[in-house]
Amino acid sequence: MTSRGTRIIGSGPVARVIAIIFDTDGVVTRTASVHRAAWKVLFDSYLRDRASSSGEAFVPFDDEDYVRYVDGVARYEGVEGFLGSRGIILARGEPGDAPGTDTVCALGNAKNEQFLEQIRLYGVEPFETTLTLARELRRSGIATAVVSASESCAAVLRAAGAAELFDVRVDGVDAQELGLASKPEPALFLEAARRLGVDPTDAAVVEDALAGVDAGRRGGFGLVVGVDRTGHAAALRERGADVVVADLASFTVDPDGTWKVSSGASIDR
Repeated sequence: MTSRGTRIIGSGPVARVIAIIFDTDGVVTRTASVHRAAWKVLFDSYLRDRASSSGEAFVPFDDEDYVRYVDGVARYEGVEGFLGSRGIILARGEPGDAPGTDTVCALGNAKNEQFLEQIRLYGVEPFETTLTLARELRRSGIATAVVSASESCAAVLRAAGAAELFDVRVDGVDAQELGLASKPEPALFLEAARRLGVDPTDAAVVEDALAGVDAGRRGGFGLVVGVDRTGHAAALRERGADVVVADLASFTVDPDGTWKVSSGASIDR
């Protein structure tokens, strides 16, 4: 028995839920790598210029920085978190600050421009197994929602052909308008549950980011599923995932809302 009452039966956990809330980047779409690349271009350029002018050593932004400070986190909070880890404090600035201005908002806006340019050039590829699961959920009458810290979520879902698979979307635009705290706070997920009309204990959260799994745990959701695409299964478990899988092909959903790990699936629990 896990901390949320998920029963371990046969090949893996079984939980009955009436709603599933998906993270977007890295769960629904293959855009986590695009975000990672955009952050690296931004921070490496900034750090290289700073090192050149100050005489400090240039230490590039790496994958561990991405996982610890910016993955799943709102842009401006991600900028502050990463720069703070390097002992760099910048003025917050204003959301309208143009890239090139030496503020947190300006750097976050520059990152967003990088990300949108990559989407414009190369499109968005979804995880087909996630779309298949979402369709199965809808056929079973289970409500679905999608959550993202990004203000570009709607455009990403449209580009991936996934927008119609979710009953509710809560994204960075909503976070700005409603004053919702960024992950690891559970505000985005709780707002999605509220819009779906379900109690968090009756819903599952599906996340690939450490901050997102942490948010699901803090929000008291009935099941928190970690999707490990980058070799961080143990860290996802430590943050509160009830089960960690490499891909959502590991799951099936019965018509009564029973969420199962498929026989033979590779899981970490």
